[in-house]
Amino acid sequence: MASPGLLTAQSARIKQARRLATRAFRRKAGRFLVEGPQAVREALEHRELVVEVYAEPEVAARHRDLHDLAAAAGVPWFEVNRAAVEALSETVTSQGVVAVCSLVTVPFAPAGTLIAAGVQVRDPGNVGTLIRTADAAGADSVVLSAESVDPHNPKAVRASVGSIFHVPISTDVDIVEAVESWRGQGLQVLAADGYGATDLDTCIDDGTLAKPTVWLFGNEAHGLPDGINAVVDHSVKVPIYGRAESLNLATAAAICLYASARAQRR
Repeated sequence: MASPGLLTAQSARIKQARRLATRAFRRKAGRFLVEGPQAVREALEHRELVVEVYAEPEVAARHRDLHDLAAAAGVPWFEVNRAAVEALSETVTSQGVVAVCSLVTVPFAPAGTLIAAGVQVRDPGNVGTLIRTADAAGADSVVLSAESVDPHNPKAVRASVGSIFHVPISTDVDIVEAVESWRGQGLQVLAADGYGATDLDTCIDDGTLAKPTVWLFGNEAHGLPDGINAVVDHSVKVPIYGRAESLNLATAAAICLYASARAQRR
């Protein structure tokens, strides 16, 4: 039996928040779920985005800073039982706290010196990792094509580990049109491609990566769409010195973005 005052999985608020697991309802409501102490802490650092927090009673004691941040921001804090927090969680073992936040995406803007673009990236874990990697490498923004997964997907949010609040993210972008916009701003566009005409070592050695750059990363199974190499400046492969058949998207993105970040800072 639930303790007095605790919201349960049958509470109207919890039922409403659970609907945010679906993309259609997230878009309709303009909100999404953020799970776990670290991600909720990052959200509360951007207090204007947080609508409300649901937490088990012991969370307020174990993570006092979270409760204090919410109180300072005037964010409603609702205590819930285990069943309620598990209803809002998509992990096997919930960490006991979930925040409801306003969507973080912004309109597409082509400015910057280092931009990461996902083209038809369908795996939410990869989208979240791309956001986290772009944040760590100091990228100015992340751009996702119209065919890519929603960065507010719960798995993508978890994989970003709070970086979803640090870097501007634009979605539903027509990449071909975006390429023209980037070029108009003086950026070169590089396509990460395992069969690229040049390789990353060459781009490092000849100074290519020192220029303002957009990196395009393609679909996990099929890579970049047919014809995309015709509109980019260079198609670049990451050299493989061992016997591995290929690199996954997240690893390739980390290598390429950090290579550009280092070259631009030299």
